[in-house]
Amino acid sequence: MKPDRLKTIVLAAIAASPSATPALAQQDIADPHGHDPAALTTLNKAPPYSPNAGRNFPDRPLFGETHLHTTLSFDAGTFGARLGPRDAYRFAKGQEIVSNTGQPVRISRPLDFTAVTDHSDNMGFFNEFAAGNPDILANAQAKGWYDLMQSGKGAEAAIQIITAFSNGSFPIEIMSQPGTKLYQDTWKDIIAAAEEANDPGKFTALIAYEWTSQVGTGDNLHRNVIYRDGGDLAVQMDPMVTLPPHGSQDPVDLWKWMGAYEQKTGGHVLAIAHNGNLSNGLMFPTIEQFGKPVDADYVAERARWEKLYEVTQTKGTGETHPNLSPNDEFADFEIWDKGNLTMTVAKKPEMLQHEYTRMALLNGMKLETQFGTNPYKFGLVGSTDSHLGFSSFEEDNFFGKTVSMEPSPERIAKPFVKTDIGTVSEWEVGAAGLAGVWAVDNTRVSIFDAMERKETYATTGTRITVRFFGGWDFGPGDAETRRPAQVGYSKGVPMGGDLVNAPAGKSPSFLVAALKDPIGANLDRVQIIKGWIDAEGNAQESVHDVAWGDATTRKPDAAGKLPSVGTTVDIADASYTNTIGDPELIAVWTDPDFDPALKAFYYARVIEIPTPRWTARDAKFYGLTPGQDVRMTITERAFTSPIWYIPSR
Repeated sequence: MKPDRLKTIVLAAIAASPSATPALAQQDIADPHGHDPAALTTLNKAPPYSPNAGRNFPDRPLFGETHLHTTLSFDAGTFGARLGPRDAYRFAKGQEIVSNTGQPVRISRPLDFTAVTDHSDNMGFFNEFAAGNPDILANAQAKGWYDLMQSGKGAEAAIQIITAFSNGSFPIEIMSQPGTKLYQDTWKDIIAAAEEANDPGKFTALIAYEWTSQVGTGDNLHRNVIYRDGGDLAVQMDPMVTLPPHGSQDPVDLWKWMGAYEQKTGGHVLAIAHNGNLSNGLMFPTIEQFGKPVDADYVAERARWEKLYEVTQTKGTGETHPNLSPNDEFADFEIWDKGNLTMTVAKKPEMLQHEYTRMALLNGMKLETQFGTNPYKFGLVGSTDSHLGFSSFEEDNFFGKTVSMEPSPERIAKPFVKTDIGTVSEWEVGAAGLAGVWAVDNTRVSIFDAMERKETYATTGTRITVRFFGGWDFGPGDAETRRPAQVGYSKGVPMGGDLVNAPAGKSPSFLVAALKDPIGANLDRVQIIKGWIDAEGNAQESVHDVAWGDATTRKPDAAGKLPSVGTTVDIADASYTNTIGDPELIAVWTDPDFDPALKAFYYARVIEIPTPRWTARDAKFYGLTPGQDVRMTITERAFTSPIWYIPSR
């Protein structure tokens, strides 16, 4: 659609739709005005007058967190986090809490849901250790750490504890492991906190944990396991761990655990992988994984259990990489590409194609041709990976990732990770992200089911509302509607869906509607990213601007390139104005280069106008002059789950 035909949308209009309701029996109709009951029966067979009657699809996105650590995570607790799951839920509901460093903090608006995902390995150990549990302190090594901590050398003790855990010298007899009383009590407490916080219809507390596989010296293969279930089922099995004798680093073994859980309890779980950018080429394998070939069993199991991928968080955004997408002007965004998770092995260019979302989506279609199943057919979410005991993702309210990074004048200049191969500075940590879920109700079941069908999207922390539909019959007039959801669901499939076997002579068309964060920045543009496998079997991609702000004065050049929206950011004041861009954008776009014989995917990317990054807020608040390498502005964005075109099924 042409941008000058954009029409205003309202948030309610991005949602509502009519639906026919069953006719009432004549004897059930009470008519005080004497109308003919037969006529009334006929009337009730027609679509109802109310456009919202019988609506059975989501009417607003639910924003939440699917990746959060508290003091019960071994690393978070050891490095100073003292806030637990109950604190995390209170914060998510909008209550003010006191941070680990004694600073008051409150979120701008409550979240709709939260999953506390404490690490399953050694879960709950540090709290018992710090409390002086005599069973733990009976171990000489633990007693030495405890005495060091009590003497005021807590940081030194923490480093010794983490080092011992990482190199395998941590005393097995004091470790919190599945089957031990400490482990089971901790898991029960995590479940109890979620049950207490869960308030169906108002706030959902998802039971969850993180399985933290780390291959070699630190190649990241982490997954968060999310439960559809309540505590009565979740308590029946201890979480899967990575350490022997109970655990494994291989994702295949995690999937086996998930299958065993579902078989035993009748419940349901899914896994969300994250930080492929820190896996050094292991996250999205195409040939081999854990010394075994990627085969039909592997792709089928991964497709079954991993319906979502966390594309953005504090440790970088993993949509794509400039080396993989050189023609995408927005590819170089919050990139972490120096090494693996521990910065012990440097990054090599050939690793990148197995680390980033867009290339994984492309490689997944290749594997589908080979094996009949696409293992990388996932939807997208964002989350924080905060280790503070509360979610921190707002640029003007960012408390960091770890306790040592809570607000202070020093944090911009401090290293986050420093090793022989390089340094990641704390200023490089991002204030991201959030999961947007199109769930019918704010309940565990409804949110989980939306995740399963991939009707989700990721944001870098902003609360953009975005709808994305694909079909064969969307036309320019559909971008004029006041009810894009009604049109979208009636004529197509939502994000996460499939378009199968193109009708003769037709190309897929897409309806995309985006609304700015109510207290955030205007929108720069909406783009649709297409990926496909060409007739020679090569991966291809293209980026299309389909709607943009200031459309009456801002036109593409002769080559089709859209000029920059500009900026209103006052870095010194850490402020901006919404005098550029648009608050709402809607468009219908039809693929001009469609080949019905070729597999493809499409997803929408919504980009805000530039705004101050958290580093600018720090500079103003503390009166700092950061180095020239410190990024001071950001273009927040949202990424929808893809819609796939499948030539045959």
